[in-house]
Amino acid sequence: MKKAQVGNVIEFKEGLRGIVEKVNENSVIVDLTYMDNYRDLELDQRTVINHKNYKVIKETAFN
Repeated sequence: MKKAQVGNVIEFKEGLRGIVEKVNENSVIVDLTYMDNYRDLELDQRTVINHKNYKVIKETAFN
Protein backbone atom coordinates (compact mmCIF):
# COMPACT_ATOMS: atom_id res chain seq x y z
CA MET A 1 0.00 0.00 0.00
CA LYS A 2 1.32 3.41 -0.96
CA LYS A 3 0.88 6.26 1.52
CA ALA A 4 -0.52 9.47 0.10
CA GLN A 5 1.41 12.74 0.24
CA VAL A 6 0.13 16.31 0.54
CA GLY A 7 -1.40 17.35 -2.80
CA ASN A 8 -2.22 13.82 -3.98
CA VAL A 9 -5.72 13.00 -5.18
CA ILE A 10 -7.11 9.93 -3.44
CA GLU A 11 -10.22 7.82 -3.90
CA PHE A 12 -12.12 6.24 -1.04
CA LYS A 13 -15.54 4.94 -0.02
CA GLU A 14 -17.02 3.89 -3.36
CA GLY A 15 -15.77 6.66 -5.62
CA LEU A 16 -15.42 9.74 -3.45
CA ARG A 17 -12.28 11.73 -4.25
CA GLY A 18 -10.36 14.49 -2.57
CA ILE A 19 -7.01 16.25 -2.26
CA VAL A 20 -4.77 15.37 0.67
CA GLU A 21 -4.14 18.42 2.86
CA LYS A 22 -2.27 16.79 5.75
CA VAL A 23 -0.67 13.41 6.39
CA ASN A 24 -0.87 12.04 9.93
CA GLU A 25 0.64 8.86 11.35
CA ASN A 26 -2.47 6.73 10.74
CA SER A 27 -4.60 8.89 8.46
CA VAL A 28 -4.87 11.77 6.02
CA ILE A 29 -7.05 14.89 6.06
CA VAL A 30 -8.78 15.30 2.71
CA ASP A 31 -10.41 18.32 1.03
CA LEU A 32 -13.56 17.05 -0.68
CA THR A 33 -14.29 20.25 -2.66
CA TYR A 34 -12.12 18.72 -5.43
CA MET A 35 -15.18 16.82 -6.67
CA ASP A 36 -17.44 18.59 -9.17
CA ASN A 37 -20.57 17.32 -7.41
CA TYR A 38 -19.34 18.20 -3.90
CA ARG A 39 -22.27 20.55 -3.13
CA ASP A 40 -24.85 18.05 -4.40
CA LEU A 41 -23.58 15.37 -2.01
CA GLU A 42 -24.04 17.60 1.06
CA LEU A 43 -20.74 16.52 2.62
CA ASP A 44 -18.46 18.36 5.01
CA GLN A 45 -15.60 20.20 3.31
CA ARG A 46 -12.93 17.98 4.91
CA THR A 47 -12.76 14.45 6.25
CA VAL A 48 -10.25 12.08 7.84
CA ILE A 49 -9.42 8.80 6.08
CA ASN A 50 -7.32 5.96 7.48
CA HIS A 51 -4.34 4.93 5.31
CA LYS A 52 -5.95 1.50 4.84
CA ASN A 53 -9.10 2.96 3.30
CA TYR A 54 -7.98 4.85 0.19
CA LYS A 55 -5.93 4.53 -2.97
CA VAL A 56 -3.81 7.22 -4.61
CA ILE A 57 -5.32 8.27 -7.94
CA LYS A 58 -3.01 11.13 -8.92
CA GLU A 59 0.32 12.17 -7.48
CA THR A 60 1.57 15.73 -7.39
CA ALA A 61 4.52 16.66 -9.59
CA PHE A 62 6.79 17.48 -6.66
CA ASN A 63 6.47 14.06 -4.92
